[in-house]
Amino acid sequence: MFKKYSILFISFLLILSCSDNSQDPGDNNNTDNFDRGALLTFLADNTIIPAFETLETRLAQLKTDAISFTATPNVTTLNQVRSSWESTYMIWQSVSMFDIGKAEELQFVNHFNIFPVTVADIESNITNGTYDFNSPNNHDAQGLPALDYLFNAIGADDTAILEKFTTDVNAAGYKKYVNDIVEKMSTIASDIVSDWKGSYRTQFISSTSNTATSALNKLVNDFIFYYEKRLRANKFGIPGGVFSNTALPEKVEAFYKKDISKKLALQGLKSVQDVFTGHGYIGTNGASFKSYLVSLNKSTLATDIENQLNLAKTQIETLDDNFFNQVSSNNTEMLKAYDELQKAVVLLKVDMLQVFNVSVDFVDADGD
Repeated sequence: MFKKYSILFISFLLILSCSDNSQDPGDNNNTDNFDRGALLTFLADNTIIPAFETLETRLAQLKTDAISFTATPNVTTLNQVRSSWESTYMIWQSVSMFDIGKAEELQFVNHFNIFPVTVADIESNITNGTYDFNSPNNHDAQGLPALDYLFNAIGADDTAILEKFTTDVNAAGYKKYVNDIVEKMSTIASDIVSDWKGSYRTQFISSTSNTATSALNKLVNDFIFYYEKRLRANKFGIPGGVFSNTALPEKVEAFYKKDISKKLALQGLKSVQDVFTGHGYIGTNGASFKSYLVSLNKSTLATDIENQLNLAKTQIETLDDNFFNQVSSNNTEMLKAYDELQKAVVLLKVDMLQVFNVSVDFVDADGD
């Protein structure tokens, strides 16, 4: 993906930015006395760790169901493994932004959700029988999108799909590939959970300094990166044709199970809203980016961000459940959703970062 190291564009924006949204009374008395450690502790204990634990649990179920399906391929086991795959994909939306610590080290996004997949690579891997999921060449041939293809589109209908896993000359290869994909994700999720529940939590919550490598600064950047790139651009902008000369509906998330694309996007946005407002994954409330802004006398900016995220949510909710159909039939509405998401980018990436005195640490490559 786009990570790291270029601040030229954001520096330019900061020079130009004189946003009235962040000018609250009391701006001359906004010494940063906010307890960053409390924010990191709340996020670690109430969102990050429990969300990753849920992902680990869901992947354990997906692994069980994948083994059952590949051992006895039939309509019942196929539908069960599809259900587990979909619930895992939903949970993924709640952890994707936390690309820090062991998750960053293992490049977990590359093993879970690079879309669209390259079907030719999947088929070639299965035919050859050898593949390395750690190779960049296979980032687009594994993870949840690859399972989407294998469970939902490898044949024209369920009968044809089941034939791939029973009578096809490569049936054993298809079965192995499914189990290998799930095993890779399951191992990574378990490694991440173990790290958080080991020494990393203490390291994370104590890393409060305002430096490029501190946990707080990296977390803020990961939050904005997820919002701008993985949510706004990947789920809406690219399929909507914002960065190309034409719409690209085939690049929607969950392309082969198209009717869940809106559900996945809304869950991704909810995760952003929850982190910003301090609503924990397990339902508790606590310190947040919003409360940080308020402590710095930037309550108007905090409200503007919250309101804009709600406006984006409202527009997304008007879309077809199937983003492929939405882009193909009425892309204007898809682009409206993108525009509402885009309006929050400057508020977050320029105004909020300026208030927090945090520099952006990822490459901006899409001209926004």
